[in-house]
Amino acid sequence: MSAQARVPRLPLIVAVGAPLLGGVLLVVQAWLLARVLDAAIVSQAPRSALLGDIALIIVLMLVRAGLAWASERAGAHAAESIKQRIRVALFDRLVGRGPVWSRTQVSGELASAIVDQVEALDGFFSRYLPAAVSAAILPLAFAVVLLPFDWIAGLLLLVTAPLIPLFMALVGWGAEAASRRHVRAFARLSGFFADRLRGLSTLKLYGRAQAEASSVAMASEAVRKRTLSVLRIAFLSSAVLEFFAALGVAGMAVYFGLSYLGFLDVRATPLTLQVGFFCLLMAPETYAPLRQFAAHYHDRAAARAAAAQIAASFEGLPDTSALFGDSDIAAVEPVEVHAAVASDEDSAKHSSSGGSGVAVSADARAVVQWGATHVTGTSADTCAAGFAVSVHGLSLQAPGRISPVMDDASLSLSAGEHVALMGPSGSGKTTLLEVLSRLRPCAGHIMLDDVPLAEWDETLLRERVALIGQRPFLFAASIADNIRLGRPQATDEQVIEAARRARVMTFAEPLREGLDTMLGPRGRGLSGGQAQRVALARLFLRDPGLILLDESTASLDETTQSQVLDEILAFAHGRTLLLATHASAVAQRLPRTVTLIDGKLEPA
Repeated sequence: MSAQARVPRLPLIVAVGAPLLGGVLLVVQAWLLARVLDAAIVSQAPRSALLGDIALIIVLMLVRAGLAWASERAGAHAAESIKQRIRVALFDRLVGRGPVWSRTQVSGELASAIVDQVEALDGFFSRYLPAAVSAAILPLAFAVVLLPFDWIAGLLLLVTAPLIPLFMALVGWGAEAASRRHVRAFARLSGFFADRLRGLSTLKLYGRAQAEASSVAMASEAVRKRTLSVLRIAFLSSAVLEFFAALGVAGMAVYFGLSYLGFLDVRATPLTLQVGFFCLLMAPETYAPLRQFAAHYHDRAAARAAAAQIAASFEGLPDTSALFGDSDIAAVEPVEVHAAVASDEDSAKHSSSGGSGVAVSADARAVVQWGATHVTGTSADTCAAGFAVSVHGLSLQAPGRISPVMDDASLSLSAGEHVALMGPSGSGKTTLLEVLSRLRPCAGHIMLDDVPLAEWDETLLRERVALIGQRPFLFAASIADNIRLGRPQATDEQVIEAARRARVMTFAEPLREGLDTMLGPRGRGLSGGQAQRVALARLFLRDPGLILLDESTASLDETTQSQVLDEILAFAHGRTLLLATHASAVAQRLPRTVTLIDGKLEPA
């Protein structure tokens, strides 16, 4: 977290420096106020003689209020910059690791880490850091300032002020441990609730909805109790602070009271009213930074617990400097996303409690370009050169499967060649397509255009390789927006043409809003075949050199399947096409067919 604080330098400098400057002005203000009171009470000075000092006091109060506002705004700005930077880094790590890793994770915990746990860092950067610097400098500085005026008052503050952080630290260790337990419980609750929500229809079918609702309520109650335990420790920390602060202020008041009454005389010079007022005014202000520090001390514990949970969920904290360098994230332009692959819901979907993954589709594995760079994308009318594909010694073992998915498999595709991939269900056709699109690690040698697959630049690879899975992932947006994901800068005419070629218009035109019809989450409102056609429309907006289709026409009727396949073959002219299918009629439309059996690729 300290490394993150070094990034937005200027906002944090303002957030930390403004209270320190306000402290200097506070000393001047207190001295002027004590002088005004001394002149009015002791010297009986006329009001006109005091107007200058009073006006200056008012100006100082306004300036200090402005500094406090500037510190708060700068702290909030720095915190937002850091949170955005961390979220981008976490999302980049999530996308970079791909669906294979995400399937092994609990989606609720990952979502909670990116949203809730990163948000828990806000208080650390916006409030705790400025308060910690002020608490470390101002109380001791105020005590040192009082020493020349009254050494007992200064010494009293020097002794009592450091005791407050000491005892607060002792209490804070317990608060941090409680915060860690609370964060872990909250993350488990997020995953628990997300799993039940995802399987709600199944629970209703088996009559388990009420029982699982009770389980969620019990888990929520456990989190509530942990939250209250953290609050109890936080209140104890505040009580420690108030005790020592009250002790110091009371000791100061007793000392000056006895001195003015003549019962105590340890000064070398007479105690004037101005000095006494000045010291009494500064006594509570000396403890004010410590009060502020105590009020935000729990932000540190919550942030440390959140950082630990993020590290546990993502197997380490992200390196944000690799994304933006040392520049302030405020200078970064909004993100533009160019979809690189049409998604396979198998890459996004995971089952409930059995160690499953976050919804990361191949659509999410997009070309994300930061800064002012323009999203690249070519017209589908300009045909890209097809890729030559060479696969040798491909081996892959899936978890929980005895026999390997791939066992020293080999495949060779000439540039522009069209090949059908057949095989029984579960033989590994989808896995092979994911391997060729670098979404799944494997052993072996894969060459695309005589370049090893591992050496391809991620951006270029996502532009030139298109993968459309069996169950495409659609977003809660209009049909047109879902199609435009293939090329975000596509014009309306290009979207309509792509929809026509994919036969999307056959079901979109009868709708009242046509392509502007809004879909529900995950494309709710469309059938499986309609969703496949929307995904194929994305393909027609792009210019890939290698097209990988996984049963992309399986849910279509025979007539529509034939029409869509005609458009696919026309679009793929000059491009390399590998189409996985179970249908012999589809395979017969392609010049060559290979079969995947027992981890081997053999000619049909």
